[in-house]
Formats: sequence, C-alpha cells, structure tokens
Amino acid sequence: MKRRTLLAAAAATLAAPRIVAAASQRVLRFVPQADVPVLDPVWTTTYPTRDHAYLVFDTLYGQQGPEHGFAAAPQMVEGHRVSSDGREWRLTLRPGLKFHDNTPVLARDCVASIRRWGARDSFGQALMAATDALAAADDKTIVFRLKHPFPLLPQALGKSPPNMCAMMPERLAATDPFKQVTEMIGSGPYRFNAAERIVGSRLVYERFADYVPRASGTPDWTAGPKITHFDRVEWHVITDPATAFAALATGEVDWWWIPDALLLPELRANRDLAVRIVDPTGFIGTMRFNWLNPPFDKPAIRRAVIGAVSQAEYMTAVVGTDPELWHDGVGYFCPGTKMANDAGMQALTGPRDLDKTKKDLAAAGYGGEKIVLLAPQNIPTVKALADICNDMMTKIGLNVDYAAMDWGTVVARRTSMAPVDKGGWSVFSTFWSGLDMDGPAINPFLRCNGKSAAPGWPSDATMERLRDHWLAAPDEAAQKTIATAMQRRAFDIVPFIPLGQQFNPTAYRKDITGILNGIPVFWNVRRR
Repeated sequence: MKRRTLLAAAAATLAAPRIVAAASQRVLRFVPQADVPVLDPVWTTTYPTRDHAYLVFDTLYGQQGPEHGFAAAPQMVEGHRVSSDGREWRLTLRPGLKFHDNTPVLARDCVASIRRWGARDSFGQALMAATDALAAADDKTIVFRLKHPFPLLPQALGKSPPNMCAMMPERLAATDPFKQVTEMIGSGPYRFNAAERIVGSRLVYERFADYVPRASGTPDWTAGPKITHFDRVEWHVITDPATAFAALATGEVDWWWIPDALLLPELRANRDLAVRIVDPTGFIGTMRFNWLNPPFDKPAIRRAVIGAVSQAEYMTAVVGTDPELWHDGVGYFCPGTKMANDAGMQALTGPRDLDKTKKDLAAAGYGGEKIVLLAPQNIPTVKALADICNDMMTKIGLNVDYAAMDWGTVVARRTSMAPVDKGGWSVFSTFWSGLDMDGPAINPFLRCNGKSAAPGWPSDATMERLRDHWLAAPDEAAQKTIATAMQRRAFDIVPFIPLGQQFNPTAYRKDITGILNGIPVFWNVRRR
C-alpha cells in the first residue's frame, strides 16, 4: 500500500489526540513543524525556535512582506536618525516597552542583546565588523558609530530568519553567545509558561497584558502593530501526520503549520478547513557538508557529488508530483529574488551520470571513509531529504552510515567538530526559507569564515572577500555582478548543494482569521 493511501486511511479512522479543551474560546491550539528543544533564538538557527521566539521576544525593527520589498520597519524603535556621512545611527526606543519580569526595556538591554546576536548571526557579524562603537547614550537611545556607512543596518536588526535579534534583559544578554539562555524573559506579546512545558509534547504561552503594540502601521509579516486576540497559545507537538490531520478535522487543534503534502487533497476537501501558501519564497532544500572531516574536506569530492544530485528527485520525495508545490533548477540564491542568477547552473541541470560521478570520486581521492549522515526521523520533509541523500550516496559508492535520530539530536550533534568516530558527522540536509537565501548578507550557508560559520564550517577567503564587496556595493547592479561571482565560486568550493525549492501550504480551521503571510506569528489572529 502506498504512503498516501496509508495516511488517508489513518486520517479517516484514527481518533485525534485527547487535547483538553479550554473553557474559553480565547485559546489558540497550534501544531508546529517540530518540538523546540532549544529555546534560545540566538544559539540556534532552527525555525521552530524562531517561531517560538516571536511570541516571547520583540525586535527593534520588523520585516515587511514582498509588497514592500521585504524592507525593515521600526518596531521597538520609535525612529532613528542618521548622520550626514552615514557613520552614526541614533535609534530611539518607543515609550511603554516592558519586559515580562516587569522591568522597563532600556537601551543598555538592547545594546547587550545586539552584541550577543552579532556574535552568531551572519548578517550581525557583518554589522558588528562595520561598527566602531555601540553604546547606550541614555535609557532610550542606542548609538552605533560605524567605521564606514552601513545602510542595511535596519534590515540586519529586523530580519526574521535565521537568527533573530531578540531583545532580552541585559543580565540574560550577557550570557556567552555560545551558551544557551534558558530563562525566557522577553518583551514580546506573550509570556512563556515554563511550568506547563512538556518536552516533546507541549509549549504554552500566555498573553502579556502590559505589552504595548505600535500605535501605527499595518500588520505585515513581522512588522506593524502586534495586537493579540487570544489569552493563551498552546503548541501541541504531533509528529504523526494522520494524528495531526484528525485533530485538525475534529477541531481539537486550530492550526497545523506544515501539513504532510500527501494529505493536502483530504485537507482541501474538508469544508471546515482552509489551506493556503503563506510564504511565496518557499523553502530551499540544502545538503550541508562538514569541511573538517574526510572525505568532504576535499573540494573535488564535494564537487563530484553535485553530479549525482537530481533536485526533481529530492522535491518529489518531499512533496509529491504537484508542480505547484516545487521547483528545480535552483541555485545558491532564492529563485525570483534579485540576486538569483544562472552562473554555474549546468553542474545541477545537466544530465545526471552516476557512473561518471563514481569515476570523479575515485579521481578526487575518495578512499572509502565512513560518511555519517545525520537523518532526522520526526520531520517528514527533512527525513525525505536524508533518505534520498542516503540512496544517492550509496549508489555512487560512498560508505554511508545512516544515523537515524530526532531533529533535536541533529541540532545538538551538528555542532560537534569531532571526528566521525568520536561523535562527529559528515553531512546533513535541511531546509532554509527562501528569504534566508535571497542575498549574500543573510544566506547562512554561504558564509565561509571557518569555525565562526554555521555547522559545516567552510573556510574560503575568496568567498568572504566577495561578500564584503557585496555589502559595500554602491548599487543593485553592482550587487548582482558580485552575486553572480559568488554563485560561480560556490559551485567551485561547494559549501552546500541546493536541492530544490518547495512550497509549504498551511492548514487551519475556517473560524480562524487574520493569519499573516510569512512565518507563523500569533498576533492579528482571531476566532470568528
């Protein structure tokens, strides 16, 4: 029996999980993509952590949607002033900002938060490298003094993925950026209820009565007034798709963020449910190599693997054959965005030849080294990437150790720089939001600054110089020229392999309205 048939049958007959109904209709029940094993949005780039963080934390700027070119808009700041030479920015906090521990949000809290974020995030690292001094002039004023103009400063502080520039009290922001903050005290619209958290099952958030939304603007992605209509938001982690389907169909949950693609026909057929794509940039599949461990420490071996990658095969495994749900021919920048180009794309779009790949691997010096493939089992889309990777690498003669584990274990293990026989790893696959890959400033897997880069730790001075040139480019035309050179360089050194673009519809009950486009946020959402 095919997987689609199994899921449909199970969804029709399986009793939903017994989620206790709240007495009030002012409770929103949400099924996230996965559990949130790491709560600190600076320490990790995982999307469930980011989505959790937007409930708890606020940001100095928000990010608007594609109608506004994904531009930054003031959020916690009332506004900013820039000196005539572009080298000093003065950001003024708006009144009424308060942390969940009832202390006021002060500029020094924000300075400490920016510094901690800037040590980890790729865009933040660029901003901090351009910063000569960062200080609080008074309780409401944050001052950047720059070595050179950095016009993208609001975009850096306000971008939504992958690391969120979350404002937290100075005492928490003083934590080493390479250690996790576990106390969730933010100034966002909801408080995190740690007492009700059940790891692997439930997270609970309660409306922060003292949150003061912006007085102006229109809710758009993560920008605009954050007006809440629910007293309580519950996340129910349901890893079995048929069980999540049943819970949504019976009304025991209100919103399923990323339904299994094979259940979309059944979801669309249910008159009580709405299904729509909320992020036009989709998600880009990526295969990430560990440059520290053989055999992927050799660029020729990484290049050879490209010849066996069929993006269509990966995307079909993830979302099926519906052409509206995926694209292939995807390079190192998100299709449809300004920096996307076709430099070097023949490596991915030309005929696939596994025999040639085997010969290329032998010529590159592959000696049968064990390859540890991190394979999460509890996120179906990412598991599909791992399964196709395992099949492909086995066919081209690589010695693959398929290491099955949950996503939380992948998140922890991928930080290890140890050899594979001491708990290290060789390769894993994941998805990035297309918006994370729309340009060199954000794209985390294009950073090649060695052990300061994202897990995989590519090191390439040429790529880093090109990125610096892009950040300093005088206009969009110059940026596009540099982005083309960066993609050509990426196909040569292979920090990762793009695996295609997919689009994830979200599903929710029709009595829920106000769900914004972009990432899952919980303001503006209400029950009819």
